[in-house]
Amino acid sequence: MTITKKVHKAWNSKHTGLSHLFCKFASTLGFHYPDGYHIMTVKKFLLLSTGAMLSGIIALSLYITFFIVDELPSFEQLENPPQELATRVFSADGKLLDMFYIKKRSYIPYDSIPDDIINALIATEDRAFFDHWGIHPMRIAKAFVKNIIAFRAKEGASTLSQQLARNLFLNREVSLTRKLKEAITAVKIEQTYTKKEILELYCNTVYFGKGAYGVQVASELYFKKSPKQLTTAECAYLIALLKGPENYSAIGNYEKALKRRNLVLSMMADMGFLEEQQYYASIMQPIFINRGRLGMKDESIAPHFVEMVRQSLENDDSYNLQDINLYRDGLVIFTTLDSRIQRAANEAVREHLTGFQETFRKNWSWKGRQKLLTSLIKQAVMEKPEYLSLTDPIKKDKMIQEAMNNPRFVDSVKLKATTIQTGVNVIDPRSGHILAMVGSSPEGIALSGDSRYTLNHAVQIKRQPGSSFKPFVYASAMLNGLTPESQIESGPFEYTLPSGGVWKPSGSSSGPISLAGGLRFSINTVAARLITEHTSPHEVIGLAHLMGIKSELDPFPTLALGAEEVTPLEMTSAFGTFLNHGISVAPTFIQRIEDKRGKLIYQQSRVIELVDALNPKIAKNMIKMMRGVVTGGTATSIKSYFSYDAAGKTGTTNDYADAWFVGLTPQLTAGVWVGFDDRRIKFTGWYGQGGKAAAPIWGRMMQIVYSTPGISYRKKSFGLMPVDSSEISDGDFQENKVPKQVVQPEEQL
Repeated sequence: MTITKKVHKAWNSKHTGLSHLFCKFASTLGFHYPDGYHIMTVKKFLLLSTGAMLSGIIALSLYITFFIVDELPSFEQLENPPQELATRVFSADGKLLDMFYIKKRSYIPYDSIPDDIINALIATEDRAFFDHWGIHPMRIAKAFVKNIIAFRAKEGASTLSQQLARNLFLNREVSLTRKLKEAITAVKIEQTYTKKEILELYCNTVYFGKGAYGVQVASELYFKKSPKQLTTAECAYLIALLKGPENYSAIGNYEKALKRRNLVLSMMADMGFLEEQQYYASIMQPIFINRGRLGMKDESIAPHFVEMVRQSLENDDSYNLQDINLYRDGLVIFTTLDSRIQRAANEAVREHLTGFQETFRKNWSWKGRQKLLTSLIKQAVMEKPEYLSLTDPIKKDKMIQEAMNNPRFVDSVKLKATTIQTGVNVIDPRSGHILAMVGSSPEGIALSGDSRYTLNHAVQIKRQPGSSFKPFVYASAMLNGLTPESQIESGPFEYTLPSGGVWKPSGSSSGPISLAGGLRFSINTVAARLITEHTSPHEVIGLAHLMGIKSELDPFPTLALGAEEVTPLEMTSAFGTFLNHGISVAPTFIQRIEDKRGKLIYQQSRVIELVDALNPKIAKNMIKMMRGVVTGGTATSIKSYFSYDAAGKTGTTNDYADAWFVGLTPQLTAGVWVGFDDRRIKFTGWYGQGGKAAAPIWGRMMQIVYSTPGISYRKKSFGLMPVDSSEISDGDFQENKVPKQVVQPEEQL
């Protein structure tokens, strides 16, 4: 028997089943054997195999050419992959305030990614990463065999480059077409980027669960740390999440998460990335994640401030963002806000309003206010999308009637209407930097569901400031020659308006009183006499505008009592002029903007625009006079909370609708407004005065600020002597007198 026949015989005896299978395959290709003859020679087998392989390659090439190539990313797309990076907003002290994003994703360079993240990634996902060219043929073959044996997709074969291709350009569809696209794109990625650049892209785009894309966001979300601050165990946990963020979450599946993390650590040790001692120390560490941030609906400590930043960036071209997408391009915004002062403001508001809200509801009754309640219910219904979508008046009326007969809906309207609101601003008057901003009360935020998009009561409302506007009147009178000791009659006062009407302000005393005393006790008739006899509405308006009030003000005598509407932010900013030696500085809130690579896009000018608004000696005496308001006037409640020097002015409008306190420490200016969204809801008595409703928030806040370590505002005393009129000369008044025709006269009512 020849050698060839022996080989044939051996093949046929051991592989009859296989021979039979290939004979069937060969018959489909046109090869025929006599009946009962199913023996295949080695030559024929190799010929058939080679033909089948070539046919497969040709078919695959044609399929790729006609059905896949056109759908692959272009060179430009590979060079600039669509990452949709989140814009991050930071406080001045380096704390992440919030993000603007479609996907919560931030970009960091390779050097900012911890070695343990890279090592854990390679150990678990792609051990041959530095050796392959995008795909790993042996790994594919191994996975194919395992999957055939298991009759299911038991093991994947995707390299990190393939995973990156899927994350950036493809979806998770389970199909041969998608796998081919993924493999080809991975090879193109390897041709376009270095291995380090691929790792950098991967770490910035991979999903870690809870809406977090990329190592930067995941690190902040799960551990409240920057990536470089992560421990080895924490890095291993993040990589463990990649297998299934929800399945391996330490919140719902702690044991499973711990087991998976330790497996990652074990694989790192097997690869030589961890020393034995480091490995054992890491597996002994429990998983401590930041549950608070994971569970909060709105994580920002300053949602209204952040929303103000967002709106400004979108509407103001001076930030040079015309060709930049705020939600996709990964900007880094550095603001003026101080997170420690912001937390102090938040805490002060919460502490005061918790009890104050209860006091109001005990004193408030809907009895006798049915007309108001009906109006509120109608208004609530008419704001609903379902109502707005209706065109039939009958259906609209029916919807309103159903709401009025729905006790649950009526109670929700009552609750919202009687929720106390507040607006708080804290400013450094030297720079104009807004250091803190509270735009709503905690209960108002809770009722809204998404606090960022609710009304910002620190900026967006305009309300009458009441007596808190009087310092502008007093300063204007002092510009015209009065001194803090000047005697002003405090008795009842009448003033005949050009229209013939008579103005009789309430709130009088009896006999003459010093200018300082009139301000300390907030006597209305003193302010009325000042604006009509010692200055004028036009002069007061001119001074107020120079100091920072931006709202239009009508030149009526009632201006002296705060009858014109202003915003809390402009009141706070204008009061800063007193502390800043008469120099007005406009409020600002963005310091600089960088792109995802750290390139500077916008830098706040170091040259601050200053307005010389008030004689510095008058500004100094105004602080002395307003200090008297705190030490022995309408704002003495401040001293129950804040033990250092303070100055300011309370304000209360008619029927206790609005309560104000705008005040100064030796370095800070802060304003507080307290009231309601609907002006028809008002405080019912004395507790609604500015000294009771607003001043305690100010006092609590400043006490926290001054007792918090690390905050640079530490000056506790104004360093002022008692009020001394001899400090101001007649020459000073004439030199700094404000023009009388700043606002054009209008017919007075």
